[in-house]
Amino acid sequence: MSVPTLELRPGYTTSRVIRGGWQLAGGHGPVDGAQQVEDMIAFADAGITSFDCADIYTGVEELIGAFRTAYGNQRGAEALARIKVHTKLVPDLEALAVVDRATIRRSVETSLSRLRMDRLDLVQFHWWDYAVPRYLEAVGWLNELRLEGKVDQIGGTNFDTARTLEIIGAGVPLLSMQVQYSLLDSRAERLLAKAAEAHGMWIFCYGTVAGGFLGDRWLGVAEPEHPLENRSLTKYKLIIDDFGGWELFQALLRCLRGIADRHDTDIATVASAAMLDRPAVAVVIVGARNRSHLAQNLKVAGLRLSAQDRAEIAAVLAQGHVPEGDTYTLERDRHGRHGQIIKYNLNKAS
Repeated sequence: MSVPTLELRPGYTTSRVIRGGWQLAGGHGPVDGAQQVEDMIAFADAGITSFDCADIYTGVEELIGAFRTAYGNQRGAEALARIKVHTKLVPDLEALAVVDRATIRRSVETSLSRLRMDRLDLVQFHWWDYAVPRYLEAVGWLNELRLEGKVDQIGGTNFDTARTLEIIGAGVPLLSMQVQYSLLDSRAERLLAKAAEAHGMWIFCYGTVAGGFLGDRWLGVAEPEHPLENRSLTKYKLIIDDFGGWELFQALLRCLRGIADRHDTDIATVASAAMLDRPAVAVVIVGARNRSHLAQNLKVAGLRLSAQDRAEIAAVLAQGHVPEGDTYTLERDRHGRHGQIIKYNLNKAS
């Protein structure tokens, strides 16, 4: 089974399914480095040749760097050239007021060292607080490093549409914006998707299975009580509440299970594949601690939903609510339900 690719800009191609790295970061349990390298090789050999990480994902850039070295040694330079690594540059909240050109350069050079690369493929920039109005300067300094040749492409992560357009208007050629986007959370459809289409930018989707909630495990299960198993489930349970609650969520799962039966697959695969149908969406990012779900991950980009499938999903979604605001607006309220569970100063640990 081959994984479709997409040329996002002339000469820049990615697999439409990307392996995410957040679940390999600190706080998600012990990680066997050698096994992770072997798992990444398995993903790459299967056609998932793009990998997502961040400077704040403790230890993950180093793991991908070790994978790149092993993959080049085992598969050769031509195979290694097909690998894309999408990292992030995320200054800590408490440091935003003092970020300068040297800070941005140091962050890029640290990622280059960890990833064992001469040039970063894609750096996705994030800024925690618009009230500290220096993000245009900071992303401008990142763009200087692109022009210098240390970075190939620049993207963003979790900016709203107005600031995305502000960055593009300042002359930074954003390739992509990575945002939370799923059947439960379609905030990106309000404004961002139209802006992306108008400006030649792509949307990268994370959270397409809502931390695992959009999966067979939760079909027919009673609503869980707090505290939940981990911060990810807590985060996405809030989205389920905003969408319309547990009963409507179960109706969506039943709908997806019926579609999955027709395609001989599972709920999570249908939920992720549905997002690849959306305007301006380039890729979905699948979280994976190991290769146990690789076969299902491979099916995502190859699944073609029928008109009936899409209509059935739309009928359930029409009964629900889109969470408030633009992309990541709820999460930016540090005193609100969504913002209270986010960690804002992770570079200290990385």
